[in-house]
Amino acid sequence: MAQAHHDANVYYVPHGSKWPVLASIALFVTMVGLASWLSGFGGGKVAFFVGLAGLAAVLFRWFGDVIRESLAGFYNRQVDISFRMGMMWFIFSEVMFFAAFFGALFYARQFALPWLSGEGDGMATHTLLWQGFSGGWPTNGPAEIGGSFQTIPAWGIPLLNTLILLSSGVTVTIAHHALKAGQRTRLLVFLGLTVALGALFLFFQAEEYIEAYRELNLTLGSGIYGSTFFMLTGFHGAHVTLGTIMLAIIWLRCAKGHFSRNDHFAFEAVAWYWHFVDVVWLGLFMFVYVL
Repeated sequence: MAQAHHDANVYYVPHGSKWPVLASIALFVTMVGLASWLSGFGGGKVAFFVGLAGLAAVLFRWFGDVIRESLAGFYNRQVDISFRMGMMWFIFSEVMFFAAFFGALFYARQFALPWLSGEGDGMATHTLLWQGFSGGWPTNGPAEIGGSFQTIPAWGIPLLNTLILLSSGVTVTIAHHALKAGQRTRLLVFLGLTVALGALFLFFQAEEYIEAYRELNLTLGSGIYGSTFFMLTGFHGAHVTLGTIMLAIIWLRCAKGHFSRNDHFAFEAVAWYWHFVDVVWLGLFMFVYVL
């Protein structure tokens, strides 16, 4: 096993860790539980929350080890570069993740729906499968899965949440500049505002979902529109939740004085992630709510 050292010319490799294996097990239990829950199998809900709690506990302990190693001075410039590359690849994978869902939305609207309506190359599909169907977006499809529904107006809660996320992007940037300038009070105030704005966004999204289910009959089962709407906005909401938790942890670390002007990659990594969340929401607002 590698030994801890402070040599700037040697890449630090930690001791053997049990956390990757435990995280894999917890993640497996979480996903099996979720699949079972959605499929109606008994015990799926319990397994999902047990796996989720286990994953949270493992990540808490794992990142705690990383923080202690960082504060002990085990990390040098080589490690910092690897952290930055890892975070960039992680965000790239997230870009591809959302690109897949945006691609499904684009395909359904620009190709599948016109073909089912008899346009272009879809004449055979229209005649053989759904003769007489003429659909415009939004739609729950030829079979009208889930029954009739109403959409959420873009200029209500969605616009408000857009302004909230854009404001949070400004506050986290101000906090970053305050950290680099050594302005501790300003850093904590604006980073705290960012956390509050993230929580406010989630509150309004929950209100939106409640209205959709109770009053608009817009559910995950409302055909192609309902599935793409909740997959895109739901996964984005999950990312906002994760980002808000990370920002809160970074706030606590800033309060404890873990970062300096020149050594604060953990803050930068979370800020990168938060800006990514902002950009994805702008795409959602335009292509899901407005257009």
